[in-house]
Amino acid sequence: MAKHRDDDDCNELQTYFTTVIDWAASVFKMTVSSMRGIAWNRLYEQYGDKGYDAAEMTAEARELLSDSQVQSKKGIYEYLLGGKKETRLLSVRVFTEAVKKRVYKRQTDAAEKNGVSNCSYCALGHEGVKTKIWPLKDMDADHVTAWSKGSKTEESNCELLCKSHNRAKGNA
Repeated sequence: MAKHRDDDDCNELQTYFTTVIDWAASVFKMTVSSMRGIAWNRLYEQYGDKGYDAAEMTAEARELLSDSQVQSKKGIYEYLLGGKKETRLLSVRVFTEAVKKRVYKRQTDAAEKNGVSNCSYCALGHEGVKTKIWPLKDMDADHVTAWSKGSKTEESNCELLCKSHNRAKGNA
């Protein structure tokens, strides 16, 4: 705004504003409260040159809006525009500490009984970590089947991996 302070009129700003709004409306054929307060200009600058199927984008947005696992409804639009790669934008529910502790105990008891690591990826690896029992603080809870592939955040879909394997695994 400051760089336009001395302009004779606001036509350039109004044209840009209209362009951004028209672009957002052409990608998402809906108007819902979660669309308010989003930096649409930033999204336009980042994704405005890509082609999108408006019907598909709208259907996917509506589906995510109704998903109780999605905590950040405002993140849905950038998640979709970015090719559904950054699930962190959705703040998908995480496993509770109680679930992590129960899964850790069950997983660690089984690992100790079988003489393998309590990280399933380490158990497949080289001798240095094949039998390592990780403390809970060095493990992350992970979805066995990724949330993005239709799974839920529930105990039966939770496994603990050592932090390095969980971060390397991604959304497989």
